[in-house]
Amino acid sequence: MTENNKIIKTNRGNLDYSSKTLIMGILNITPDSFSDGGKYNDLESALIRAKKMENAGADIIDIGAESSRPYSDRISAEEEKMRLLPVLKEVLKVTTVPISIDSYKSSVVRAALKEGASIVNDISGLRFDAKMAETAAEFSAPVIIMHIQGRPETMQDNPSYQNLIFEIKEYLWDGIKIAKEAGIADDSIIIDPGIGFGKEQLHNLQILNRLESFKELNYPILIGTSRKSLINYVNKNEVNERLFGTAATVSTSIIKGANIVRIHDVAEIKKVAVMTDAVKWEGKHGK
Repeated sequence: MTENNKIIKTNRGNLDYSSKTLIMGILNITPDSFSDGGKYNDLESALIRAKKMENAGADIIDIGAESSRPYSDRISAEEEKMRLLPVLKEVLKVTTVPISIDSYKSSVVRAALKEGASIVNDISGLRFDAKMAETAAEFSAPVIIMHIQGRPETMQDNPSYQNLIFEIKEYLWDGIKIAKEAGIADDSIIIDPGIGFGKEQLHNLQILNRLESFKELNYPILIGTSRKSLINYVNKNEVNERLFGTAATVSTSIIKGANIVRIHDVAEIKKVAVMTDAVKWEGKHGK
């Protein structure tokens, strides 16, 4: 399994997480994302953002063209492609790192992979679109299987669990089986417990506290806490004042077993990750 090899192969090179935490920079090209909606909608600002993140140390750039924040509106696959593809084509020209596509629609992902995108980041864990797993397998693209309870437009309507960690692990394991049955390579699977996706804030804190238990699944773990309402729940910070809270959750996640962190503030959190990696690996880490 990948967690043993510690290499994720992509069409833009290998991602080695054997001695460092990988940084996934967020590029939202949406008008309504919770943190930066509308900031990178035009091509020029999106390209500047992508290049800046790579220069600051991003190992992956994750592009999303539909917001998945709580209570957000859904858009059609055609509209999502109209937003995504022109930006993706140009981002691929000015960057060298793997590009991840944040989408749960197989037709959107297929179009992006044809253009040269590298990774599929599916918030539904391969559930919302029955063709998603086979699409990723066709292009030999790594997949990020995330846990969600419900759908974005309803997921925060009283989420509840009998056994939080067990239920998330069960959902992820079922997603892994879907991926493998479709032909996705074992070393092309990444798991994400889905902070904020159908969880109360105490659930989110419990996930971070018990993140080590997800290592039992034996796949690299991605965590996305960047600027989320969890930070406001603890620190009472507005969305653009959540850097320190994000840094704390990132450092905690790395110590607890995260291999990839999905973040907005690449330059700042890269420094947090490098310092935490030095502690985690007792100085035997790669910057």
